[in-house]
Amino acid sequence: MRDDSWAPPSVLLTVDLVILTLREGRLCVLLVERGKEPFAGMQALPGGFLNHAGEAIPEAARRELGEETAVDARQFHLEQLATYGDPGRDPRGRVVSVAHLAIAPRLPEPVAGTDAANASWIPTDTVLSGQVKLAFDHDRIVADGIERARRKLEFSALATAFCGDLFTIAELRQVYEAVWGVTLDTRNFYRKVQAVDGFIVPAGTGRRTTVGRPARLFRAGPTTVLSPPLVRPVPAPAEQQVEEQTEQHAKE
Repeated sequence: MRDDSWAPPSVLLTVDLVILTLREGRLCVLLVERGKEPFAGMQALPGGFLNHAGEAIPEAARRELGEETAVDARQFHLEQLATYGDPGRDPRGRVVSVAHLAIAPRLPEPVAGTDAANASWIPTDTVLSGQVKLAFDHDRIVADGIERARRKLEFSALATAFCGDLFTIAELRQVYEAVWGVTLDTRNFYRKVQAVDGFIVPAGTGRRTTVGRPARLFRAGPTTVLSPPLVRPVPAPAEQQVEEQTEQHAKE
């Protein structure tokens, strides 16, 4: 029997944007300071509600980014990250957010606009550690965006975009270390990079970075998908790290 009294629930739709870049060797995320309630004064991802029922979701994401931070989304590829719709995530009602992600080099300083009191690049480690508290469930969205970025570096040549036209293996390694949040073994990283055909190619010149012989220079190669991938090292559990440090101190 049909229930004619049923009506669809009232659900609001928003977009949120995780924009990541490297600044001074650290992975940073673009955040705004909310200028109005809810969560006035707290840091949050740029984003907001659709302008009208006919606005496409990607269009809304690009518009909100420009309005809140003056960062032009046409500078980079914006991809859909995930959808977040847990009840209670927004005190204004049942709000579903379609989050978008971009990872791009050399992005400009943001300028706050609309309902944002400020906009700035914030190191992601301060968000992941809880040192910087975010409004709504944006800490979860940022963590998901960072994980997607880390996976991209495993399987794609994205890291070379954060280097100059010519770069050293050490400079490329620093990109991986900043995004992955780990310290990599120099020789092991060099071996893995060289094992991926077409990932980087020798530039034929060297740059003197120390008093020793000049460091070899490379440029991005034609390969965009890494095979084999550069798999992230698995960090040791805290207890194992303590044991290893203790053993190391005992040897010294």
